[in-house]
Amino acid sequence: MKVKEAELQKIDTMASIQQDLDNYRRQIAKGYLTDEQVVNKLMMEAYDRMKQEVHVAHIVIAVPNTSNDTTAAYARIDSVYKALTKGKADFAAVAKSVSDDKGTKDNGGDVGYITSLQTIYAFENAAYNTPVGKISEPFRTQLGYHIVKVLDKRAAQGEVKVAQVLIEVKKSQGDEGVSQARKRVDSVQADLKKGVSFDDIVAKYSDDRFTKKDNGVMPAFGVGKMDAAFEKAAFGLKNPGDVSAPVQTDYGFHIIKLISKTTLKPYDSLKTYLTRKVNNDGRAQVAKEAFFNKIKSKNGFKEYQANIDEVINQMAAIPDTGKNANKLDANTFKGMTKPVFTLGGTNYTQADFVAYADRLTNGRFSGPKKAVGNDLYKLFVTATVNDIEEHRLAETQPEFKALMTEYKDGIMLFELMDRSVWGKASKDTTGLKKFYESHKDNYKWDPGFVGSVYRFRDEEQMKKGTELMKKSTSDEDILKQMNKASVPDAALIQKGHFEFSKFNEVPQSAIKSKSTTQPIKNADGSYIVVKADEVFTAPTPKSMNDARGYVIAEYQDYLEKEWNAEMRKKYPVKVEEGTFKTMVK
Repeated sequence: MKVKEAELQKIDTMASIQQDLDNYRRQIAKGYLTDEQVVNKLMMEAYDRMKQEVHVAHIVIAVPNTSNDTTAAYARIDSVYKALTKGKADFAAVAKSVSDDKGTKDNGGDVGYITSLQTIYAFENAAYNTPVGKISEPFRTQLGYHIVKVLDKRAAQGEVKVAQVLIEVKKSQGDEGVSQARKRVDSVQADLKKGVSFDDIVAKYSDDRFTKKDNGVMPAFGVGKMDAAFEKAAFGLKNPGDVSAPVQTDYGFHIIKLISKTTLKPYDSLKTYLTRKVNNDGRAQVAKEAFFNKIKSKNGFKEYQANIDEVINQMAAIPDTGKNANKLDANTFKGMTKPVFTLGGTNYTQADFVAYADRLTNGRFSGPKKAVGNDLYKLFVTATVNDIEEHRLAETQPEFKALMTEYKDGIMLFELMDRSVWGKASKDTTGLKKFYESHKDNYKWDPGFVGSVYRFRDEEQMKKGTELMKKSTSDEDILKQMNKASVPDAALIQKGHFEFSKFNEVPQSAIKSKSTTQPIKNADGSYIVVKADEVFTAPTPKSMNDARGYVIAEYQDYLEKEWNAEMRKKYPVKVEEGTFKTMVK
């Protein structure tokens, strides 16, 4: 009945309600604007790839984040690619010379073994789609332009769980640091030969503060997660309990003990993991683009390239200097009414596009204008297609419709209750005062006092404060004189009506009307002093101002009961007895 009343008052047509609904629709629609069939296909692709590990090396030519011109970077990678594919250069040597990946260039670009869902999707595709011994064509990621060489492919080794003893090498000590570390490694090996338990050796020698408390045990890991030398040694152990020879990495020397090995889990047990990963990496864009193209096709999407070029050329003519420098004003494009595309039988014009671009950029249009214009046009198409599909989701997705209905009803009811009860209770001063007068006996102070409570940081500040009080210094001046930058919390003063039931820091018997208590020391070394203007031994009425919060709350309850009764009278409920009886059998 409340929803019906909200609709009768046309609350659902309010601009603020419509805006809230649009925002919520866009927010929850994201999960529906994807092609589930494509997602499932990508999940299966990822799982199938997890059965294989690929040993890759790569060369990357970085493209700075601030650069709009990628031509030079592409020309460099293309030149490298052609030289390598013609056999005129060695991949590792070229990687050491030109690659911008500082982590791998010194190793000839060697990344090690990788498996699915570990790298950027484009990189993974290149690794899995390129035969062993071959080099991929150049491809782009957010890091720059890459080429990949596949060195080996093998069946997945699964995951290992190991414990380690880490003997750290102190690099600041140079060769001496390495020598000292080797001596400690020798001691570890000697203890192992004596039969000392691995746990005891970890406790005695390991420098890994993260795993030492857990007997050196590390979380399980697969390929591509650890230093290559460490990984090779760990996966080289055959049986639980086997211990490796010392392995040197940039961290120091490691002695590794195998705890367990696990193979790839079945698809069904990894489905939740695969869903999360696929929806949060580059694959998600593949599914969204598939859905996007399907919606365009279903709605007869057609572009008019000449009209697109015309309006973007006009936008590109906006001056870079002067009074209107880089200013995009949609009003100056209103006469451009040619369609840029048709969707669902509707023409979207050049002016529509510029109006969208104006809103999105706040009228600021700078940079390489043609390129920016083309990017804005793509965003306009995406936004338009998504908007159409978002508004159709209620027809095609029952769950989406239920969520939207629930949210709409909720915000309408909130607005209705605010109008009829909550807002009215605080704004209706006449009604509020009348309610207070009728229920005055409900609002009383417990026995207590009116006055001031002084809190001093320590004995020194207490003495200063009480001296000022004896001189009848005002509270404001006491605070001003005592609270300096060097001692900001020397004194704190609270004024008001205090109830003994809630204030027990000073004995009630010590508080007298028109008198000041002796300072009382607290456990933390601070002091408290009470200056009482008047003491009340019996409950006393609260003024309207003192009781305002309680009065508003109870007035709201009163108004809500009255309003609910009015709603029940306006919208009587009729129970269909026959139907009801069939439900409760």
